[in-house]
Amino acid sequence: MIYRKSEEEIELMRKSNLLVSRTLAMLANEICEGVSTLFLDKLAEEFIRVNGGVPGFLNYNGFPNSLCISVNDVVVHGIPSGYMLKHGDIVSVDCGVVMNGFNGDSCYTFEVGEVSPEVKALLVCTKECLYKGIEQAISGNSIGDIGYAIQKHAESNGYSVVRELVGHGIGKKLHEDPEVPNYGKPGRGVKLVDRMTIAIEPMINLGKQHIYQEYDGWTIRTKDGKPSAHFEHTVVVRDGKADILSDFGMIEEVLKSKKS
Repeated sequence: MIYRKSEEEIELMRKSNLLVSRTLAMLANEICEGVSTLFLDKLAEEFIRVNGGVPGFLNYNGFPNSLCISVNDVVVHGIPSGYMLKHGDIVSVDCGVVMNGFNGDSCYTFEVGEVSPEVKALLVCTKECLYKGIEQAISGNSIGDIGYAIQKHAESNGYSVVRELVGHGIGKKLHEDPEVPNYGKPGRGVKLVDRMTIAIEPMINLGKQHIYQEYDGWTIRTKDGKPSAHFEHTVVVRDGKADILSDFGMIEEVLKSKKS
């Protein structure tokens, strides 16, 4: 069942997603060598609650924390812990918020200090993949058009696309129909219509596509131990051009100011 949102509901979702983005921007200022992922998680939970939201991931299907924090070869669903970030790490921070009855969901992969040129290129390409997918999130296209655009860009740059984990519809529930794979064929799958809301989230590996789940039941790693990057926006399907509800601009302003 596809839930098309009213314009009023879309504006409520925009507020939820902007709180996610503000949370990630706050964390951008805190992410550095020697900081634990659990410390970042506690900061995020407090920030979300103080600003009128509820952490969307906390206790979702039993997940124990407010953020999924995935370092280096962890693709997604990393559980915050006492792990201290190290110079050269990459860390994907996936954040969800419930506000006004609607979910927001976005992810950004951060660099800790200076990362290798090889890893930096992976991050650049993964973010490009996200926007290639978003370009296809318009009325009249299909889910397959989104996946094809992401897959083509990733693979043409020598990277691999995780197949088992996908984007999703989003609204009153964190995960709604349809699934939004990061691979596919043009014209295939669910047709996109105005006011559908979906989370597009490429998970792109430096090495091979194969992954495995750890015994904790959550953490997903690359089988070859090579890094993986993850970027995500929540978007509204529109005629002509998708409306992005989350915002990387405020995150990147913080990152820019840290470098200056």
